[in-house]
Amino acid sequence: MKIGVLCHTSAGGSGVVATELGVMLARRGHEMHFVGSSQPFRLSGLGCMNGPYFHQVSGFAYALFEQPFPELATTNTLTEVILEHDLDLVHAHYAIPHASSAIHARNITGRTRVVTTLHGTDVTLVGAEPAFRHTTRHAIEHSDHVTAVSQFLADETREVFGVDRPIDVIHNFVDAERFVRITDPAVRARFAHPEEALLVHISNFRPVKRVQDVVQTFARVASEIPARLLMIGDGPERARAFDLAQQLGVIGRTHFLGSFPDVQTVLGICDLFLLPSSNESFGLAALEAMACEVPVVAARAGGVPEVIEDGVTGFLTPVGDVDMMADAALRILRDRELYMQLGTNARRAAIERFHPDLIVPQYVDVYNRA
Repeated sequence: MKIGVLCHTSAGGSGVVATELGVMLARRGHEMHFVGSSQPFRLSGLGCMNGPYFHQVSGFAYALFEQPFPELATTNTLTEVILEHDLDLVHAHYAIPHASSAIHARNITGRTRVVTTLHGTDVTLVGAEPAFRHTTRHAIEHSDHVTAVSQFLADETREVFGVDRPIDVIHNFVDAERFVRITDPAVRARFAHPEEALLVHISNFRPVKRVQDVVQTFARVASEIPARLLMIGDGPERARAFDLAQQLGVIGRTHFLGSFPDVQTVLGICDLFLLPSSNESFGLAALEAMACEVPVVAARAGGVPEVIEDGVTGFLTPVGDVDMMADAALRILRDRELYMQLGTNARRAAIERFHPDLIVPQYVDVYNRA
């Protein structure tokens, strides 16, 4: 097939899923065309003869307009790609603006089909905002096919927007060949001494991720055992998390590494992943940690229980309960047998439930039906 892809190009989970899926599909012989204002975060250095190709959306500035029109510019570029490359369908990751742009381009060209994947905040945050409610509902109702990354999100979509159309649940996946345990002590020595536990958090540092809870949890852990914390990502809450680490006296053991695409090079050396989000439709970063045999301590929110089995691949705690999260972390880090068992279970679950060979064909089936 010839497939166009619209997605957020930053380090968020939806863009990562869209990029990884596009690469997997290209390797399986499909011709993939990404359309966006910048190249997707994880697309650099990946690809094959079938792409993925990238088509940049051009901006437009005119004094009459107070704001640019990125959705219309995306629609225009996508329309050109549809006509030039005769795309069979467009896969829009996020209801707005991407599904709206894809539907508009479909209407202009009179060809192609639109598959929309809902990732979370496009429903629970942006879509629920009154200013976008009708636009989001229209994008969902007028897509040719809709998928969601968790059963929680599919149910939430029906409740928030009152839609009764079919929504296929297709979980996210992880490349278990790339995300593996790194046993070289020299790599780990870059961040921690052998006797120190190495905790990690990865996110876009938005308020919903509760990154200050990460710092507070780590401060409690570090008061009991030697430990260090890696904070990977960037966003609006980074400065507050940094200030809190200073206030709690753990800034010397907390490393803010910023965003980078090859997170597997760090996840593979860590001992524990912290995910205290108040709402998480799936938890892709946690799944990537699981593939690296890293147990997860997470807040029981949204679709997280569909990924992490409490007491088997990690532990789930109430949202905002920093003490309980720290207790769970210390239990894992102090009990070597428990730690090893959770890590082994996590890796097994990642392979048996979320391997690309299981998930990617589900998307291909949706494409064929659409």
